[in-house]
Amino acid sequence: MTHFQISKLIKALGQYGIFAAFVVVCAVLSVVTPQFLTVANLTIIITQVSINALLAFGVTFVIITGGIDLSLGSMVAVAGVVAAMLAHPDSYPVVVPILAGLLAGILMGVFNGFIITKSKIAPFIVTLGTMTIGRGLALILSKGRPISNLSDSFNFIGGGQILGVPFPIVVLVVVFISCAVLLNKTLLGRYIYAVGGNEQAARAAGINVNQVKMTVYVLAGALAGLAGILLTSRITTGQPNAGAGFELDAIAAAVIGGTSTTGGVGTMTGTLVGVLLIGTINNGLDLLNVTSYYQQVVMGIIIIGAVLLDSWNQKK
Repeated sequence: MTHFQISKLIKALGQYGIFAAFVVVCAVLSVVTPQFLTVANLTIIITQVSINALLAFGVTFVIITGGIDLSLGSMVAVAGVVAAMLAHPDSYPVVVPILAGLLAGILMGVFNGFIITKSKIAPFIVTLGTMTIGRGLALILSKGRPISNLSDSFNFIGGGQILGVPFPIVVLVVVFISCAVLLNKTLLGRYIYAVGGNEQAARAAGINVNQVKMTVYVLAGALAGLAGILLTSRITTGQPNAGAGFELDAIAAAVIGGTSTTGGVGTMTGTLVGVLLIGTINNGLDLLNVTSYYQQVVMGIIIIGAVLLDSWNQKK
């Protein structure tokens, strides 16, 4: 095999390898464990990954612009606590805690976007600070204790079903379609790719780069707020420590799904497959009674491999 053919193979792996890997993993698990390829288990997998998927969709927008958001897990906690505070039975209609949780995530996204665009501080540093601020806010609002006794209508969001389909899966499908359309079929989506591909060229073309960056951080915040509402509803309590480490899982899913860490490249479909691949591997290892320690090792290897493929493609 020539060097040119090897390069083409590696490029193809970078673009389509995630889909092939997902199919192979599913095929192997369906053989080694009969419980894997059942409707009940597949439903469990998709339901479990729904929260990570929402965060991953949001951070995909951010990474494509060349940014990063480490505060997503803290946003989940703040949004969940805020929603839980307003979700007690006979207090407010269910729409109030939902809107409050979304608003909490959006405001944190606005904060990130404002500081990043106005101060020119690296997104890594800004969102690292916001991660700490958000975790502190969640503890302050909840006084360090879980908030329980939530209404049945609120708990339906994370635990209810529509025509036999868990509601989190319905939310996942709607959000995925919306994000995919926004990224692929709108002017904003083209601007997001342009900013990540070459920021200076985007400015020269008349694109308001700061406005685009602000928008993607707000989108990430809104989706983190929605994820916080789903998580709080699912566990039926507002936990100030919820969401710890979720941002790393979301970033991992986006990168595994082909989103370039240098910006300008990424798709919602790839991110969704990345989320499903992580969830499928974790589920399969659980079915095989493999300890969670090994699951972390496997995830780390997959992430490094995805980044290496991306780095190779960038060089070529």
